[in-house]
Amino acid sequence: MVATNIASDHFIMRKAIVMTSSRNPSFQEALPQLSGAPFLTDGGFETSLIFHQNVELPLFAAFVLLDSPDGRKAIADYYGPYLEIAAASGVGFILETPTWRASRDWGKQLGYAAHDVDRINRDAVAFMRSLKAEFAGKGPVVVSGNIGPRGDGYQPDTMMTAEAARAYHTHQVAAFAKAGADMVHAMTMTHVGEAAGIALAAQAEGVPVALSFTVETDGRLPSGQPFGEAIEETDALTGEGPVYYGLNCAHPDHFREQMAGGGAWRERVWVLRANASRLSHAELDAAEDLDDGNPHELAQDYAALR
Repeated sequence: MVATNIASDHFIMRKAIVMTSSRNPSFQEALPQLSGAPFLTDGGFETSLIFHQNVELPLFAAFVLLDSPDGRKAIADYYGPYLEIAAASGVGFILETPTWRASRDWGKQLGYAAHDVDRINRDAVAFMRSLKAEFAGKGPVVVSGNIGPRGDGYQPDTMMTAEAARAYHTHQVAAFAKAGADMVHAMTMTHVGEAAGIALAAQAEGVPVALSFTVETDGRLPSGQPFGEAIEETDALTGEGPVYYGLNCAHPDHFREQMAGGGAWRERVWVLRANASRLSHAELDAAEDLDDGNPHELAQDYAALR
């Protein structure tokens, strides 16, 4: 994937589930967003750095920034305003690690050995926890270990069974769990097999997992499967393992009708990270400039969807 165009994202929780835990400071046994209160997310990390900050990210990989002081500053400078907005608004925040590309296949392409990729994932959690500590007392901040697809985020070029995906993604999930991430979140999933495998890996490691699919302009996954059907199949394969599902990197127009159609699967959708652009994934891949859409219109779309 060359670039995304997420211009403004919001995390929306819909149900009220109360859980208790004595563990501190990790939320692994009691994610605060499960209370039903609204949480915010950032607005598209890689896209913002590339198009707004002119930061070079080889292969769209932001994890390389963790290996330099300037890179870490860029990460902190990006997340700081979001954390301040959440604090000022009295809502929680989901702090995603910059590790969407930090799996072994992508790491190898960038010259990172397997042990270096594991180190990066652990370092990412530690760095996010340090950012979280700076906002202690200002509202709940959840450190989420972010996982991307093994292949392209817009095309299912690497179709996997659940077991194959579990074997591939376990290293990243385990690194996040051992480093103290509150949860893991797989984003831009293109097909059920990979999403289910990540959920199974998280279950084995004892860490909460959320799964976000992406859809084309027709509301179907890049694999061709309807969004709701993908949720139902993933739940069946994992024993309803994910704590919730989400949708990212698509304009509300692309999935509005499916969400309005109802179905029990809709109650599993808790997070929306929508594009402001109406362009298709193919058009976004070919675009040289950022199409940031209409932020005011996007805000209205979010309100209506909620």
